[in-house]
Amino acid sequence: MDDRHGHTHGHKHGHEHGHEHGHDHEHTHTHGHDHGHPHGRAARWRHRAGHLLRPHSHDTADKVDQALESSARGLRALWTSLAVLGTTAVAQAVVVVASGSVALLGDTVHNAADALTALPLALAFLLGRRAATRRFTYGYGRAEDLAGIAIVLTIAASAAFAAWTATDRLLHPRDIEQLPAVAAAAVVGFIGNEWVARYRIRVGREIGSAALVADGLHARTDGFTSLAVLLSAAGAALGWRLADPLVGLAITAAILLVLRDAAREVFRRVMDAVDPALTDAAERAVRVVPGVRDIGELRLRWIGHRLRAEVAVVVGGELSVREAHRVAVDAEHALLHAVPRLTAALIHADPAPSDRSPDPHAALAHHAV
Repeated sequence: MDDRHGHTHGHKHGHEHGHEHGHDHEHTHTHGHDHGHPHGRAARWRHRAGHLLRPHSHDTADKVDQALESSARGLRALWTSLAVLGTTAVAQAVVVVASGSVALLGDTVHNAADALTALPLALAFLLGRRAATRRFTYGYGRAEDLAGIAIVLTIAASAAFAAWTATDRLLHPRDIEQLPAVAAAAVVGFIGNEWVARYRIRVGREIGSAALVADGLHARTDGFTSLAVLLSAAGAALGWRLADPLVGLAITAAILLVLRDAAREVFRRVMDAVDPALTDAAERAVRVVPGVRDIGELRLRWIGHRLRAEVAVVVGGELSVREAHRVAVDAEHALLHAVPRLTAALIHADPAPSDRSPDPHAALAHHAV
């Protein structure tokens, strides 16, 4: 079915609408299913008011531009943070060679690892900008989840290295030299990491990238481990030789904590978890659409930093195909307003059950799990 809105329709059993937002949305259409009902008129006024407060377009080109812009913002965040953390790590490495501090060495390695995690994530953002193909019909957004796994493995490797160097120094203690330089390097490390953490987390949350948020959390922990190096330098200045390796072990523990948080974030994304608040918002938006009697099923999933929705709505069995289609269009439209970063919605219209008509899905009963 090709109507004047230009939707692409993927029909299941003759009545499913897979809208890809291909219509020029000038808001001049009428809602054929409200038949002048006051509730329908009120819904239209709410809809128009919503556009005044939150104007947007559902045109396919606009959606692609928004997706590309979000990827571009992610890439800018990655390259900027790579430059900042790379410079910080190099400066700290020079001090490590001069001082022999294993606490600072652990912090330097962690900073270097954090900087390098930008590479797989940048590759994922670049892949995610490619168009869907006949093989990868959902596109390449899932590359971000693979990058998230790489980030988690990198954090784990840096924790193992920090633990090994701290344990070795605990068994074979030695004096630290150039204590003022160690303290200065620790302060530089904290400032660089905290700035990068704020930047990555803010951009990651704005574009919906769990991997970028996890990378930001990683950088924030690096900042606190840099402050821990100050304690190491202070302890060494007081003549406590074990301060350096003990702080190194504390840094390892801090890395393990951020590893837990990052692994949980990435695991949830890989398992298609979404914030329940998003599901609640989607349900509320669809239920108030005129013509929607009930929601049979509602699913949301992340593909990279973009959301997709699949919804089965129950409509009156007496509606014509065009009227049922109009309900599906309005349900999709409501979702676009209610769910941030939603780029695609598949709306399936089911007729309300009736004693006079057979089960519309009876032919599928033997496929039910």
